[in-house]
Amino acid sequence: MAKPFLGRGVGFPIAVDPNSHEIAWADYEESVRQSIWIILGTAKGERVIRPDFGCGIYDLVFEMNLPSTAGRVSQAVREALLVFEPRIDVLEVQVTAASDSEGEKLLISVDYQVRSTNNVFNLVYPFYLERSVG
Repeated sequence: MAKPFLGRGVGFPIAVDPNSHEIAWADYEESVRQSIWIILGTAKGERVIRPDFGCGIYDLVFEMNLPSTAGRVSQAVREALLVFEPRIDVLEVQVTAASDSEGEKLLISVDYQVRSTNNVFNLVYPFYLERSVG
């Protein structure tokens, strides 16, 4: 059975395939996962040619670790994925404080469904709030 067209791109981070000694590729659902990771890891304005690309969570990096901040992070993630990753449906975004001693670390859990295959996946992205030193 043929795989549905989800695309193929250079893997992220760029690496060399140890068997073929060529650039490693990301295919199908792995391409989608890497795309989500890139969207969440890019601040708006970071890319010169596409200043609108990325996620607005980096505008919140100096916020306090409060439930309202978690809500704003969740909304920024949903908006970015809606705009920049049309191959998925975002099912749920949960933002929680890390359970370890790192009070400034938020875990962003994204449940998404790949539209062409209906496969459901989860991605957890760590996001660090900056603590002010005073």
